[in-house]
This record gives sequence, structure tokens and C-alpha cells, in this order.
Amino acid sequence: MLRRMLGRVSADTSTTEPVEELERRLAELLGKPRALFFPTGTMAQQVALRIHAESTGRWGFTGHRTNHLVLWEQQGYAAVHGLRYLPAGDAHSPLTRAQLDDVGERPGTLLIELPQREIGGLLPTWDELGEQLGWASDQGAAAHLDGARLWEAQPFYDRPYGDIAGLFDTVYVSLYKGLGGVRGAVLAGDDDFVAEAAVWRQRLGGAIPDAWPLAIAALVGLDELPARMAEFRDHAVAIAAALTADGTATVHPNPPVTPMFHVHLPVGAEAATRAAKAMLDERDVQVLVRAQSQPLPDRSRFELTVGENAMEFTPDEVAALVVELVERAGG
Repeated sequence: MLRRMLGRVSADTSTTEPVEELERRLAELLGKPRALFFPTGTMAQQVALRIHAESTGRWGFTGHRTNHLVLWEQQGYAAVHGLRYLPAGDAHSPLTRAQLDDVGERPGTLLIELPQREIGGLLPTWDELGEQLGWASDQGAAAHLDGARLWEAQPFYDRPYGDIAGLFDTVYVSLYKGLGGVRGAVLAGDDDFVAEAAVWRQRLGGAIPDAWPLAIAALVGLDELPARMAEFRDHAVAIAAALTADGTATVHPNPPVTPMFHVHLPVGAEAATRAAKAMLDERDVQVLVRAQSQPLPDRSRFELTVGENAMEFTPDEVAALVVELVERAGG
């Protein structure tokens, strides 16, 4: 399929066709009037928050304490756009409506991540999500969805993507997390929002002329992978059960609610990372990329995401690999 599409594009004088097709399909899937390609999710989300800030006249945004913009983007929202982050909730548990009441300042945007990666892929219930978005409406704030892993979240709600995205004013989705693309993102919203987002994309250097290969890779993933997310989630549940059967590791949440969860190990992060590298070098099997430290120095955790590659391993095989890793790390 990839080769056929590449051949069609090379024969066409326009290389915008795959990008336009991707934007059209995602707008339709998410139930939004328009969608716009961005080369990175970081750029897309900052643009969304900037536009909402200008629209509401309020330059603070609120969201969970472990949201991606705060943890992993060097405070680009502040350095580039002059936005302020208003912390909400507890770092180790999902956001609640009551915690939003404690923010203490009316934000321009409520940012919600579905699922919440840093706490093991947890999700609010449908009713809880509605309560949080009702709070945003009461505040006169825009609601923006960090849907980088929306594909993984959909089986939990068992509703069409348009129903989930329809709760929000604007939506960002990743083209490689879950879809298996190379890189890139799409930002969706109403016509006026997307027109303004296109201006900001140009200003920030994101209107790249060679986006078509990224769009093609995403289109291939869009055709094949979202329909398998429930299968991936069920395999994650089975792996989690196998991992905890002998007590070597614990998992959170247990059982997983998405194809992603955290595995907690009785060894330190450096030792676990070294053991994983040795297993990769010797056996060409990557158990983890980098273990994260925990408050106790002899504990660590890593994120396990089930996709096409993980489906090649049975739950017992994964559990055996983790046991071996712990033994190599001195556990």
C-alpha cells in the first residue's frame, strides 16, 4: 500500500494531496469542520493554547500536573507565547472536578490529556469527563484535548471518536503515537480556529513543503491500527496479569485500562536500564528504553505500551523477560 501511494504521488505534480487527504479524514473522524497538519505536536498544542488565550483574553491555562507541556517541552508555552500554567490536581491520580475548583483563577483553556500517560494511561469516566468540561464552560474557558494517544483511549469509552472529540473545542492527535507514523500531528477545530492556526504554523516555521511522506505513513496507520486498539488493550491486560503472577513486578493501573501501563520493579533505575541494554545487545530484545527512578532508590518503573510489536510476544514471554531483567539488575 505504501509503495502504491508513493508511486501515485511521484507521478502527480502536487505533493499536497496526501496531506489534504489526511486533514480531511481526521476532521471527519473527529467530527470537526477542519483539521491542519503540524510537523510536531509541541507546536500544535502551543498554537491551540495561544489562540484560545487571545480569544478569551486570559493567558493562563490549567491542566493536570503531569501534562506534557509542563514536563517535556522546556516551558515553550511561556518562552514563546507568554502563557502561564495554573497547576491542578494531584501528580499521582487523575484530575477531578473538585480539584479544578481549587485552581483559584479563571483560565483561558482547560487542557485534558486522554489518556494520562504519566500516571499509567488512566482515564476519567465519561461522566467525570463531562463534569470537568462543564467546569470549563462555567469558567468561560476553552476546552482543548491533548489526544496524542486518543486512539488508545477510545476502547475505554466505547464511543465514536467524534463523540469524544465533540466534547472539546479543539483537538490534537499524534500521527506516530498509536498510528505508527514517522512524526507529525494534526490540530482540529472550527473554520476560524484552523484559519488562525495556519497563520501561526507559518510564523513558527511549521508549514513545511515536504510533509507528504509523513502524511502517507499516517494514512497507512490510520487504515490499520485504530481498529486494533481493543485487541492491544486486551493483550496489555493479559501481560499485566502475567507480570504480577509471581510477585516480581507490580503494575499500575491493575488491570490496565488502555494498551499502556506502568511496570514497577524492585531494582533501581540505573541498574534496570543497564540490564535492559545488555539484553538488547545479547538477544536483540528491547524490554525497556529507560527506567525511571522512584522515591525509594531501590525501586524503578517503566512504561509498557502494547502495539504491533508487543503482539509478537505471549504474556508469559514478557513476564519471563522482566524476571530476567530484574535478576540481571541484582533484584
